[in-house]
Amino acid sequence: MKLKKLGNSDLFVSPYCLGTMTFCEATSEKDSHLQIDESLSSGVNFIDTAEMYPTCPLKPETTGNTEKIIGNWIEKNQSKRSEFILATKISGIGYKAVRNGEGINEKSIRIALEGSLKKLKTDYIDLYQLHWPNRGSYHFRQNWTYNPSNQETNEAKENIYLVMETLSVLQKEGKIRSLGLSNETCWGSIQFINCLKSFPNLSIASIQNEYSLLCRLYDLDMAELSYHENISLLAYSPLAGGFLTGKYLNENIPKNSRLSRVPSLFGRINDNSTPAVKEYINLAKKYHLDPIHMSLAFCNQRPFMGSVIYGATTLTQLKNILQGIEVVLSDDILIEINKLYKKYPITF
Repeated sequence: MKLKKLGNSDLFVSPYCLGTMTFCEATSEKDSHLQIDESLSSGVNFIDTAEMYPTCPLKPETTGNTEKIIGNWIEKNQSKRSEFILATKISGIGYKAVRNGEGINEKSIRIALEGSLKKLKTDYIDLYQLHWPNRGSYHFRQNWTYNPSNQETNEAKENIYLVMETLSVLQKEGKIRSLGLSNETCWGSIQFINCLKSFPNLSIASIQNEYSLLCRLYDLDMAELSYHENISLLAYSPLAGGFLTGKYLNENIPKNSRLSRVPSLFGRINDNSTPAVKEYINLAKKYHLDPIHMSLAFCNQRPFMGSVIYGATTLTQLKNILQGIEVVLSDDILIEINKLYKKYPITF
């Protein structure tokens, strides 16, 4: 698998990335380790996690266990640590199970990073990401009522500067290699970019936002920012929480599935999205494609894409995903996908 340079960083990543948000809750430690082995042997060199994982469902008593599971794998495979890119995230404001929900600031970021390093049993993080901005954003289905007019501009800018100042020191200490944003907006990204002028040792490699056939908010301002500022998208939920596989159609809820643990897949399943999924499934069948492979390949072929983050509950699901990582969609099917997108532009 050909590696891609991630933004302005010195990180080279595979087009696909192993997501780990199910590790510990829906996926056992043994199966989680098998997923890591299987992904790496298939040419995937990128693993993404977060200090608050697992999130299927999100529970205070399991918070942080995903990093511990990955850390146990790293401890057994120390010789392989330099062969893959490891990304994790510090939680934004509001989640009480992590530092009482204080969010991201110059003090918490060092505490969070040291905690992640300890759990992951590694000396450095290749890509350290800010999970969501303290000021809020339109992600997680908040786009319908998003109102940034209550944000304090100077406070937000000061927070960004102090966080970048701390990250610059941590980078010089060798604890992180590059910086990534997540669930970020165009304005917020520009503030970080402007801040980089004061910290030339830092680079923003990526922005991890939701992106799929059903969620294409990134196509507009953020895509333009990606191009001009050379910051790659890391697409999370490219299968819309598994909805684009078709397994949840006709009110089907498979045992131990994400839907059995998270009602409506965080608002993704509704009267608008269901007919869209049915048509995308039919389109995949028309071209003799697995809908999973079609959905992932679509994301991978977007011009701003750095890496597509896939996740799986079982090893069988993972192997099926990996069987399609070389799929390339033809111009004909891309035209039909865009016709469906015009018909179903914003489904959740």
